[in-house]
Amino acid sequence: MAPQPVVTGLSPKEGPPGTRITIRGEFLGSRPSDLIGLSICGCDCLLSAEWKSPNKIIARTGPAKGKGDIIVVTQSGGVGTSTVQFRAYHETIGPMKESAVWIEESPMQSLAWGRRSLAPSGYTQEDPLGLSTEGNDKKLPEDLRDIFPEKSGDLSQENFSPGWFLLEHHHATTFEDLKAGLSYLRRKVESQKEGQLSFLKSNAGSVIDQLDTVVSLREKFQQDVKVVGRDPVAKLDESIHKSIKESQNLFNEVLTRREKADATRLALAALFRHKFLFCLPNSVVRSAEKEDYDIVINDYARAKKLFGKSDIPIFRKVIEEVDERIVDVRKCLHEKIIKMPQSVEQQKKFVKALVNLESQQVGTSVAGKLKIEDPAWDAIEARARYLEETFKQSFEQHKANPKPRDTNAPPNRVTFCEEITEIAACQVPDLWRLGQAYFTGELRGIYEPKPGNFKRIILTAIEQMCFYLRAALLPSSSGLKSTSSGGLTWPFTSQSSLNQFLQWLPNCLRFVRICYASLIRLDLPSEVLDIVQKLIDEIRLHCLATILKKAIDKTSQLNKKETWTMDVADFPGATLLPSMLEEIIRDTLDECQTTCLTPEVRESELLEAHSEGQREMSQRLREILDTFCAAIEELALNRDDEESRRGAIISQVIGFPTSSAVDDKFSAVTWEQKILCCLANSSYCSKSFFNHIGDVFAKYGYPIPKLAIESSRTTASTLFTTLLDMYVEHKSDPLVGTIEPSMYISRFQWDSVQRVDRIRPYAYECLDNLVGVYSEIFSISPALLRPVLEPIVQTVAEEVARLMTCVQKFSPAGSLQAHVDITLIRDALKLYSNATAKSHFSEALEVLPTLSDKEIPKAEEILQKVKKSMKLQLLCFSITNPM
Repeated sequence: MAPQPVVTGLSPKEGPPGTRITIRGEFLGSRPSDLIGLSICGCDCLLSAEWKSPNKIIARTGPAKGKGDIIVVTQSGGVGTSTVQFRAYHETIGPMKESAVWIEESPMQSLAWGRRSLAPSGYTQEDPLGLSTEGNDKKLPEDLRDIFPEKSGDLSQENFSPGWFLLEHHHATTFEDLKAGLSYLRRKVESQKEGQLSFLKSNAGSVIDQLDTVVSLREKFQQDVKVVGRDPVAKLDESIHKSIKESQNLFNEVLTRREKADATRLALAALFRHKFLFCLPNSVVRSAEKEDYDIVINDYARAKKLFGKSDIPIFRKVIEEVDERIVDVRKCLHEKIIKMPQSVEQQKKFVKALVNLESQQVGTSVAGKLKIEDPAWDAIEARARYLEETFKQSFEQHKANPKPRDTNAPPNRVTFCEEITEIAACQVPDLWRLGQAYFTGELRGIYEPKPGNFKRIILTAIEQMCFYLRAALLPSSSGLKSTSSGGLTWPFTSQSSLNQFLQWLPNCLRFVRICYASLIRLDLPSEVLDIVQKLIDEIRLHCLATILKKAIDKTSQLNKKETWTMDVADFPGATLLPSMLEEIIRDTLDECQTTCLTPEVRESELLEAHSEGQREMSQRLREILDTFCAAIEELALNRDDEESRRGAIISQVIGFPTSSAVDDKFSAVTWEQKILCCLANSSYCSKSFFNHIGDVFAKYGYPIPKLAIESSRTTASTLFTTLLDMYVEHKSDPLVGTIEPSMYISRFQWDSVQRVDRIRPYAYECLDNLVGVYSEIFSISPALLRPVLEPIVQTVAEEVARLMTCVQKFSPAGSLQAHVDITLIRDALKLYSNATAKSHFSEALEVLPTLSDKEIPKAEEILQKVKKSMKLQLLCFSITNPM
């Protein structure tokens, strides 16, 4: 129970009846209906009370006088208390006082002495002292009732108190004026006493005439007694009794006829009085046809209350007929409940009407004729069936529709997705609201609710929608792991139709998300929302895979966009092809972030650790990078029949063809330069670019796919090795092949050498060819010099060692010549000789005869001379860091 009301303040604190006061306090009621009593100075003022808040009430005072408490009574807190009091007083309204009502301004006529005045108490009499009351309007601060208990200042009252009157009307009048007023009052009293005698003197003739009239009346009465005696009404009494007897006979005759008329009139009156009951059967039917079921319920309840327990046969017969009509109405209502489509409010209206009618027919003779266990549950099942049928009908209709001819028009799957999500967003909330009304008791009948069954209905409806969406949006050929589509299939007729649909997949994701947001607002169970969330995650994953596949296709076409522009500052030789790949990846990540990677309400991160999304991203990124490596390889292998278009360039010594020269009239970029750019690109990818792709993922806030990057780096390294072997083979085979023919040109023999003053032509040819290879590599990517030249030098050393081993005999000069040639080649290529090459050069020198002490200085002299003459050629091989 709430605390008792307490009045702690009011404004104003005094006033006449009808004063509007503001009452303040605590616990003055929680609502208007909670205020059930208000008294001011003992006068009930509840009718004028206006409840504003628990701390404020506005009311008007009643016709009370004096000081009194303000007592507030509430239904929740009971009778309250008051810490303040209100002073009520009555104002005397005269002709000089402003008033809201009309006041008779004419002075009241004084009546005869000693008679009480009949003037209303509200009218103002003349001041008995004959003094003016101006300046006495201000009220005294003291309450006069406390000073003069049980007295009054009203002249017309028996408990009149002069002291009260003087304090109320003349508290500001001077003492001299009061003495003058007392003299006036005495003169007035004396004049009224003298007025009685003067009245009789002035009206003596009238008084004598009245005495004569009384004497005349007495004489007339005595004469009548002599004529008719003391009983003058005997004959009149006899006539009256005779008239009574005659009238009695006439009354009996009329009464007989009237009884018959009354019986007829009573019957008609009964029919008219109970017209409601006799017209009720037809009224029920008409109201039901108009769907005015509230009228049917109220009329039926009224009839049952008035005539349900009546023993009158006609009434019971009519009630039974009404019961039969109500049974028909119930049947009609049940049919309307399960008939779809219709709004939830309409369905609730029918359910409420049916439940009310069923409850009223419990215990009647027709209660067993129609048994509807739970109409509200039937309404829920009917709406659920209609929802599932709508899903199925929409699926079959769009699946059977022909493919739209306009290529810009959305495919049937997209329009189906939009339609089924719109159906779910509109009808699932209706089904949920209907169920909530059922479980909150708004639609509940006499049976217990079925919460488990309703939850199963909601789950089934949402699962059915997800089955249809999976069949339409997630084809089995996508390669993604998805939940079962319930046996539903909607295969694509061609690859072109699949590709066209995949462009619209983000739109479908947006439709499903809009539907999901509307379901979240319903406060559905988590199991229901998890079903849709799982579908959204699968569609997001499918969108991710689609966007990444599109990136793979773009990457596969990069080889057609290669311009061979080398503009990578930190890696000479690399072209703009990696930057094109980075642009594709950035665009792809932007599209993924906009479309599917950014989670919305109640969605999880798609790229969580060890998730399907992260595995998909890692796999697709590896495919993108591997495709990029394949594009580089294709560019390296595509020679465009260059060799067939270019004429053969013959070696200067023996005429062997070599491809070290460049013919600019056929191609601005030769195949050798292209393969060097591809080598630079593959090395760039393996060393830094693929790691940079991981940094791009980190900038977007996504996990770095380390496995994919490492795998692709291995692929790039393998590609680099393959292309390097190809280029080395392409350069070393012609170069090595010219050594032996150049060595034995003009039937040269090592045992027939007579004079040594320079190196043999084969050595010049070998070094010149290596210089050509060096310059070609240096012009593209100096970083490739060592990886390319080392295997070529190793091959040259191996060939020289083989040739020296095959010589059967050296002359002294021939041995000196061989020493000079091999030493010059070894010293020139020292920076690019690996251990194997060095061992081959040592092997070649060991095969030669040992030089004598005289030949050693001569060999050194010849070497210095040759090195001086070949200073420019040998300079490039001596640069330690050509970068």
